[in-house]
Amino acid sequence: MISGELSTATLKRLEDTLPWYGEIPPGRRSAVGLVAQAGITSFISWFEDPTSTPWIAADVFGAAPRELLRSVSLLQTLQLIRIAVEVVEARVKADDDVLREAILLYSREVAFAAADVYARAAEARGLWDARLEALVVDSILSGEYDNELPSRIAALGWNGHGEVCVLVGTSPRMLDVDQLRRTARHLDADVLIGVQGSRLVLVIGRAAPRSEKTDDEEPLPFITIAEQLEPGFGSGHLVLGPEVPSLVDASKSAKAALAGFAVARSWRNAPRPTLANDLLPERAFAGDPLARSTLINKIYKPLQAHSTDLLTTLWCYLDNGRSLEATARELFVHPNTVRYRLKRVSEVIGWDATGAREALILQAALIVGSISEPEPGRAR
Repeated sequence: MISGELSTATLKRLEDTLPWYGEIPPGRRSAVGLVAQAGITSFISWFEDPTSTPWIAADVFGAAPRELLRSVSLLQTLQLIRIAVEVVEARVKADDDVLREAILLYSREVAFAAADVYARAAEARGLWDARLEALVVDSILSGEYDNELPSRIAALGWNGHGEVCVLVGTSPRMLDVDQLRRTARHLDADVLIGVQGSRLVLVIGRAAPRSEKTDDEEPLPFITIAEQLEPGFGSGHLVLGPEVPSLVDASKSAKAALAGFAVARSWRNAPRPTLANDLLPERAFAGDPLARSTLINKIYKPLQAHSTDLLTTLWCYLDNGRSLEATARELFVHPNTVRYRLKRVSEVIGWDATGAREALILQAALIVGSISEPEPGRAR
């Protein structure tokens, strides 16, 4: 009978002193009441005969449904324990030191038990999140999406908005996932992290949508974000895939990054990180169809559609060892005309033929593009 009275008094005190208690659904409040009653009943049974049945404070939470851990935080649980102890102490006579000491001992054990329950739940949740995150990253790398992928991404708490890039490098001997996430947060970015053997893969998204940025506050380029995340990778090459519009398109960036990572060793002075599109020639030579289509669709066809003169001038300039004078002599034009046309080439496609590395990319595009052309007199 006394346990029922104490439980009722405890619930009444909870309603009067804890605003959040009245806001949780009735079913959850009922579960809290069961936990409070179980704790008081267990304490009374143990105090009356400590040797009859050994009590375990963790059993107090056995009556609580699992979802209660997700709706009531550890701090709120400790508030519940404190109020329950205060209600019981109010019924104890001031001179009953034995009972008061027993209450303190029991409340301490219940508090430790609560911390243990929440720690186990957090550990289980962390393991589940890690498995789910690995599954999502694997789906992105393979490009095999299903209808459940959006819900899996939402369950991970993905905060990315808009554009996404994939960063591929070597996994370090001691991977510090928390440090990678902290660095990303400081850069207004969010990351999904996956480890595949010796490779470490990061899917990077912007944590704040562009609409929230002012005109003077441009979002950080993904290459800058990758440079800040670079210390979290192991030694070796680090390749950043091209920017794609959203997370559902991330497989395109991932395929480019993986293809670039596979051939990055062929670029002797490759920076770290390297853009996957800076490795287009090596990727195309290795048989990457995405690199071939990028070279054709982003360089060869735009130049071909814009002006035959630009395409011809670029061919001659590269074939003549990037010599303005030799190109001008072959085309019977002034060197300044060649210089002007090369500037137009850069404006049309974004690559500058006067740079050694970019010249290689452009020459690869011309070779691949010309190979893709149908033979004269033969139907496509």
